[in-house]
Amino acid sequence: MTTLMDQVPSTAASERLRGTMAAVRLSFTWLGTRKSLTVEQKNQAADSFGAEGKFLSAGKKLLDTSHPAFKAVTAIKGRCQSYWRAISLPYPEPGIRLIPQRAITDFDQQIAGFRDELIEAVVELDRHYGDLRSAARRRLGDLFDPSDYPVSLIGLFGIEHEYPSVEPPDYLRQLNPALYEQECRRVQARFDEAVQLAEQAFLDELAKLVEHLGERLNGDTDGKPKVFRDTAVTNLTEFFERFRALSVHSNDQLDDLVQRAQRLMNGVEPQQLRDNAALRQRVATQLSGVQSSLDGLMVDRPRRNILRRPR
Repeated sequence: MTTLMDQVPSTAASERLRGTMAAVRLSFTWLGTRKSLTVEQKNQAADSFGAEGKFLSAGKKLLDTSHPAFKAVTAIKGRCQSYWRAISLPYPEPGIRLIPQRAITDFDQQIAGFRDELIEAVVELDRHYGDLRSAARRRLGDLFDPSDYPVSLIGLFGIEHEYPSVEPPDYLRQLNPALYEQECRRVQARFDEAVQLAEQAFLDELAKLVEHLGERLNGDTDGKPKVFRDTAVTNLTEFFERFRALSVHSNDQLDDLVQRAQRLMNGVEPQQLRDNAALRQRVATQLSGVQSSLDGLMVDRPRRNILRRPR
């Protein structure tokens, strides 16, 4: 059986990726809310269990992260990361992903918006900081250490992004042509791998979405059709849009399967599937066919792990 990993990415596909995408790194400055116990504290804790301190790993939670103000700050980080991943493709270097060059302006604006939200949320969190610290003092007892706590939380959270160059530096061409060519081959190999990572990511996501919707449309529960959320359908629609915007069309089989699934779901609304039993059955049957074709392209997990996963 031919799989995505068995296929060598075409030079055209990797060159398209290389010519139309930009590398972007997203990073966060974030207050740590846990701290390891000192050796003396671990020894004291170990004594209560009749254990040796050096074999005990223990830490303390400095602040209650379930507080609404803290959760609001954390939620912004989560939304920012989700946005970054939704509009980008993986790249085989930790912390780096690829976004379309045409999307850079929008990306800058969106990240700036998240940064502004974070600043406001941290100001609100800082208003509750005194209460959070007092609560920590009560909960931690003798483990409470005032030196673990900064005077203010302002400036201790941040969102940064940059566009690192993944191309060989031009000056190397003159200084050491042989090394420059070596670096060119290395970069080309990285983009070949990026094509494979993108294909596999699209394939995995489509397979998961099709399987989930197919499972909800098939069969029943206590004689009634299974319940499903609107997102079981709308997530597929969003996938089609993202594939259209990000795919470098490196695999004809994958392109055909996405088009096939999109034609099947074109114009289909969640409520129609709930109200129309015949439509529900037709979509379920055709989704089953799409899923079988996807299974034929899926790669066994041990071989996939050969590829480095971007963080």
